[in-house]
Amino acid sequence: MTGHQFSSRLKEDMEGLLEQKHALGSPYIVSGRILLEFDRFCQKHFPDAETITPELAMAWAVIKPTEKPESFRNRMAPVRELARYMARSGREACTIPKGIVPRQGQRHMPHIFTMDELGKFFQAADSQPVMPGSALRHLQIPVIFRLMYACGLRPNEARLIRTADMSRGCGTLSIPESKGHKDRMVRLPAGLAGICRRYSGHLEAQFPGSEFFFPCQRHGGRHYSAGWLIDAFRCCWEGAGLDAACGNRPRPYDLRHTFATHRLYQWMAEGKDLSVCLPYLSAYMGHASFSATAYYIHLVPEIFSGMSGMDRNRFEGLIPEVPHEDKR
Repeated sequence: MTGHQFSSRLKEDMEGLLEQKHALGSPYIVSGRILLEFDRFCQKHFPDAETITPELAMAWAVIKPTEKPESFRNRMAPVRELARYMARSGREACTIPKGIVPRQGQRHMPHIFTMDELGKFFQAADSQPVMPGSALRHLQIPVIFRLMYACGLRPNEARLIRTADMSRGCGTLSIPESKGHKDRMVRLPAGLAGICRRYSGHLEAQFPGSEFFFPCQRHGGRHYSAGWLIDAFRCCWEGAGLDAACGNRPRPYDLRHTFATHRLYQWMAEGKDLSVCLPYLSAYMGHASFSATAYYIHLVPEIFSGMSGMDRNRFEGLIPEVPHEDKR
């Protein structure tokens, strides 16, 4: 059983692909959700389609008005895999060409937190009031944002953490099939592991057996929405009195950007060879390509020039133009 209720005429192929992936040990969670979305798309717009025709493929491969290029690429991948699965079964199916990925717009320059800003931000996070009907919210906010900064998590990775993904002692966290459909394991700093253990005790008392590490009480224990995370972040930022700070107005994703840049600056200050260290950071952050990590080297040039007296030009070859990441 796949756990998905497919209803289009491609139902058996989708179920077969999921069963194959599960048999190979892949959870295929995110991809399964995309296939379910594709199934509904087929049922609504191509109810008679018994395979992936060129017309169906091209209709699916239209970027949505608010869709980021990276989200578009991620949405195409499972449908390409479905077409390949059908071809392996001896059936003709159109594979969406990779060359149709839409061009990226102008890159947003993230806000990199100073240590003073981080201190004030987390002080505000620790001071969140208890909300009626949400017994854990004031405890969740300090933990979720510390995880995002200290472990470089993407916002969706943090809010979708399942309790089973966190090790018993909260020393490691499994990130299953995140961006790029890759699994990875991150190790928590000792101090943060202790914070997570204390929070875990409150979680078990309030939500015994909770599926999600950050359940929303108002939604019956389901995970929080992306909008909730943005609102909580702004509440902490403004509560810290940082609304007039220099640079772009920050977003939750900027905690991940700050993690990466702070880590690189620390290595530079220690005189370490970035060409050796970058692959480790890339794997830890779950980047699909090395160039996505190298991007951080020139993220804030004025800070770079003040660190360790190192020559920025030395790293130009490590910084090709790369697509910006989805800010889910």
